[in-house]
Amino acid sequence: MGSRLLLAAGDRALARFLAAELTREGHDVVLVRHAAEVLSEAAGQRPDLVLLALDGKAALAALRTLRSEPTTTAVPVLVLAGAADPIQRSLGLAAGADDVLEVPYDTAELVARVAGTLQRTADVRALSPLTGLPGNHQIELEIAGRAASGDPYAVCHVDLDEFKGFNDAYGFQRGDELLLLLAGCLEQAARTAGEPMPFVGHIGGDDFVVVCSPEQSESVCGDALAQFDAASISRHDAADVARGWLEVVDRRGQPHRQPLVSVSVGIAAHRGGDRDFRAVVASATEMKTVAKATSGSLVAVDRRG
Repeated sequence: MGSRLLLAAGDRALARFLAAELTREGHDVVLVRHAAEVLSEAAGQRPDLVLLALDGKAALAALRTLRSEPTTTAVPVLVLAGAADPIQRSLGLAAGADDVLEVPYDTAELVARVAGTLQRTADVRALSPLTGLPGNHQIELEIAGRAASGDPYAVCHVDLDEFKGFNDAYGFQRGDELLLLLAGCLEQAARTAGEPMPFVGHIGGDDFVVVCSPEQSESVCGDALAQFDAASISRHDAADVARGWLEVVDRRGQPHRQPLVSVSVGIAAHRGGDRDFRAVVASATEMKTVAKATSGSLVAVDRRG
């Protein structure tokens, strides 16, 4: 499926040629003629990519305007430098371009650069902005890919316990630090697990997932929990650690005690047969709920076969 592209080209013949080539690749191309039109069209159309095939000064002016406005600052921009008024690659990149295609270039190179810029942008958007780990779309692709291969695999659903109370007691900044700590522990455990390399993703909030071989699952999760339990103590106030609980206020304004944060993990494995990968994910989530019923960090494994 193609992407929505905004093409700014002052030369009519060049505009028609580029639009035809990009449309042939399956993209939806919106054309503008002048630099002054770029910002309003980009803000209204929300394109996946802006291509600036304008003269040097106009291209740089449009690029700087795009980068200065909150609604367009993150849109990827590819600058096509003209032969008569070339833009130095370093100048364009310094102004905020994602890529600069200098003359001479051919259609195949243009198509490849557009595809590469779109792919890099999609990869970045797929990552959690806090942890930098792959998000839901990449997680589903990873699990589906392992299922399609026919090889055994395990899904581990990882969840922080008492995270809301921790946030309420200490503030969201320390809560973010706790999420980063758990992400780091999971990544470290994955790096030392051997081949095949386990996949670590961030579902969102305080939920993570590890996809690995069944033989790796318990050791990876156990190692991560041990690291987290040792390091997370210092994320609490010393007085709360000494007494073993936090005092938080509920939605009705009533104070109550809650345990220090811990981690619950549910593991489900697929070793063969025609079981859908979504059923494996559901089993891992079910086992996570079982683990959460016990205080402290715990790994619960679905051994029902």
